[in-house]
Amino acid sequence: MKRNKTQRSLGVVITGGSAGLGYALASSFLSAGDRVVICGRNPQRLEAALQSLSIAVPEGEIYGIVCDVGDSQAGKALSAFARDRLGTVDRWINNAGTAGKLKQPLWNLDPEDILETCSTNLSGSLLMCAEVVRLMDAQPSTSKETFHIFNMGFSSIGAAFSRSAVHHKASKRGVSELTHFLSGELKASGKTAIGVHELSPGLVLTGLLLQDASPAAKKLFKVIAEPPEKVASTLVPKIRSITGSNRRIRFQPLVITLFRAFAAITGSYSLFSNSLLSSFQRLL
Repeated sequence: MKRNKTQRSLGVVITGGSAGLGYALASSFLSAGDRVVICGRNPQRLEAALQSLSIAVPEGEIYGIVCDVGDSQAGKALSAFARDRLGTVDRWINNAGTAGKLKQPLWNLDPEDILETCSTNLSGSLLMCAEVVRLMDAQPSTSKETFHIFNMGFSSIGAAFSRSAVHHKASKRGVSELTHFLSGELKASGKTAIGVHELSPGLVLTGLLLQDASPAAKKLFKVIAEPPEKVASTLVPKIRSITGSNRRIRFQPLVITLFRAFAAITGSYSLFSNSLLSSFQRLL
C-alpha cells in the first residue's frame, strides 16, 4: 500500500498481531507510513513476526510486546508500552481472538476451553477498551474525533451463518454489543475525541478458520474466504480515514460471501457467476 501524502503518520496498536489478519494489518499500516505496536501471547511467534515485518517494510517503525488480552493487568502493560513507543495512539484494533479448541455442542466442550474463549474474545475486548479509553482520553486532541478503537464482533446474521461453537459465537456477539454500548457511554460522557467501531473482515483464510474443519469445509473456504493480505489492503485505508463513532467497517457485504458460497456449493461458480458477482460489487 502506498502512503497517502495528505495523511499524517498514525500510531497504531494491533492485538493478536503476530499472525493471520493481525499480521497483515500491521504490514499494511507500516507500508502506509504508520508506526505500529503489535502484541501476542507466544514470545517466539511474536519475535518472528517482528523480524519478518522489519524485513518486509525496512523503513517501518514496528514494536512488539508479549501480552495475553484475557489477563486483567495486560491492558495496563500494553497501554504503557504503546504510549512510550508511539507517543500518541491514534488507532487501536482489538484483533486478538480465538474460536475455541473444538467445534462441538456446548455440553461437549471442556470448561477451560469455554472460559479461555470467552475471556479472550469478550473479557479481553472489555479490558482493552477500558484501558485504551483511559489512554486516549489523556492524549491532547485537536479535533472532535481524533482517536478510534475497533472491535471485531459478530452481527446476528454473521453468527447465524458461522460454523463455530456456541461459546465463540456468543462471545463475539457480546463484542458487537460492547461496541454499541461503549459508543453511547462515550457520547454521554462528552468524550467526543474517541470513536469506537465494529470491524467486520468477513471470512479470512487463516489457520483459525481452517481449524477442525472437514475436508469439504476446507475446500469451500478456499473458494469463499479471502487471504488476509487482501482483506487488510481493503480495511486499512478505511480505518485510517474513519470519522465519527459506532460505525461498521466491512471488507465486503455479507451478501457477496453468501453468493460465492451458494455458487461454490451448487457447482455454478462459472465465468458467468464471476461476471455477475463483479457487476454486483460495483453497484454496492
